[in-house]
Amino acid sequence: MAIVTEGHEVFSGRRFLIIDDFPGMRTMLREMLKSFGAREIDMASNGGEAIALLDKGRYDVVLCDYNLGAGKNGQQVLEEAKFRNLIGLTTAWMMVSAEKTTEMVMGAAEYTPDDYIVKPVNEATMKSRLVKILTRKEAFHEIEKAVRAKDFNRAISLCDEQLANRSGYASDLLRMKSSLLLSTGQYDKAKKLFEQILAQRDVPWAKTGLAKVYHLTKDYDMARQLLNAVVEENRAYLEGYDWLAKTLEEVGELGEAQRVLVRSAELSPNSVTRQKSLGEIAHRRGDLDTAEKAFRKTITLGENSVLKTPVAYIGLAKICSDKDNHAEALKVLGDVHKHFDSAETTLHAKVVEGHVYRKAGDLVNARKVAAEVATAMSDAATRMPAGVTVEAAELIMETGDKETASKLLKVVVQNNHESEKLLGQVKEVFAKGNLQEEGLKLVEASRREVAETNNQGVQLARDGKLEEAVELLRNAKTMLPNNKRILLNLAYVMILFMKTHGKENGMVREVRESIDRVLKLDPSEKMCGQFQDMLDAIPD
Repeated sequence: MAIVTEGHEVFSGRRFLIIDDFPGMRTMLREMLKSFGAREIDMASNGGEAIALLDKGRYDVVLCDYNLGAGKNGQQVLEEAKFRNLIGLTTAWMMVSAEKTTEMVMGAAEYTPDDYIVKPVNEATMKSRLVKILTRKEAFHEIEKAVRAKDFNRAISLCDEQLANRSGYASDLLRMKSSLLLSTGQYDKAKKLFEQILAQRDVPWAKTGLAKVYHLTKDYDMARQLLNAVVEENRAYLEGYDWLAKTLEEVGELGEAQRVLVRSAELSPNSVTRQKSLGEIAHRRGDLDTAEKAFRKTITLGENSVLKTPVAYIGLAKICSDKDNHAEALKVLGDVHKHFDSAETTLHAKVVEGHVYRKAGDLVNARKVAAEVATAMSDAATRMPAGVTVEAAELIMETGDKETASKLLKVVVQNNHESEKLLGQVKEVFAKGNLQEEGLKLVEASRREVAETNNQGVQLARDGKLEEAVELLRNAKTMLPNNKRILLNLAYVMILFMKTHGKENGMVREVRESIDRVLKLDPSEKMCGQFQDMLDAIPD
């Protein structure tokens, strides 16, 4: 694509999307763009139409109103476009709206549109701002191609090339590079980069980024110090509040974490994820009123949002049950089945339903539901989040089927044999079932079994039997798809195998899938970044 200049060529080769619920405004913006030289212009009258168009093809520029009538608003269209990767680094997104309340502006700003223009729109202002944005976006064209190809190290190298050439967009490039380093688990490199930036100037995003590195590498004291400084110096910097709350939660200071989330929710109350986090922490603290209010707000905000979450419904159901409002709890769980169709969510809701019946003293229905859960879990336990499996085992244990509950808890231990937190939860369920001694034996035996499998795979690799090591650990991964150590060892022996026998596309994909899975399970795992570097260093 040609370098942007002030003439018609800036606009003539690009695709535009106008999103506005008023026909007159759509027409006015279309004619304005045509006068600038634009030729390919699509229009949408509501959020649903906009998402459908974004899903069909890439746009270079999106002009989006905030209020779009019934359905999604402009903020929700932008959040879904980013969440589903319907727009890229080079897409220019401009909010064009008469809405200018603090609540709305803060909410929209969280999803970082490239610009915001308050109606009525002035032609000269619109053109100059678009030219400026498109000029900046052009710098990221090759970087976006690398990101879309998931060649993240190349994307990082391209950032470095432009920085070395003294690009006029150094701040954007540094933010992009740091984000790529964090997302690929290259924490040491990210830390060094943030420190270099902060040595030049004190900027909140870099200080928050450094705090993220400390948080992700479990140095919570340093993360807390930096984040306290960020929110003290920048009272409206929402990302700082969110990461401070996460850090406080990790060190067990739930009351302080809740206070921080309340403050950030006051600044920007329309965030689905923030309200959900507030509900979860308040519930853990036993602050049922605050939790209930936050979960209800989450459900309302999520109605038209891609971030709509079953966690809020399930959390609200638990709170209603804790407040002895069992009828509403069951009604809310019924809503889960209406709004979400994933097998995981359906099963989790069924587990909570059983607990509601048990708390209500309806043991007949509690046992009936527990039996259904036990049957479903026999096939799904390895795919379910560990916390849900523990909840299911607790229900099954408390309704009398201790053997099935023990089997489920064994799955949890085998997939999380290094997590003291989860192992503590497992032991607690056994203790409630008067099986404390049996539980301790199961935990130790299961941990030993997984450790032996891992050790056997590592020893085979050391003996040069790489193909056998890969096969052993592949089989182990099939049985224990959420065991971090098995995933890491499998990635490592595959890398060793390819160093000797050459790159294989299928195996490269497996390594990356294992690394991605580990980062989802434990974002603090430093080996992921090291393994990614090792993989990239293997010649093609």
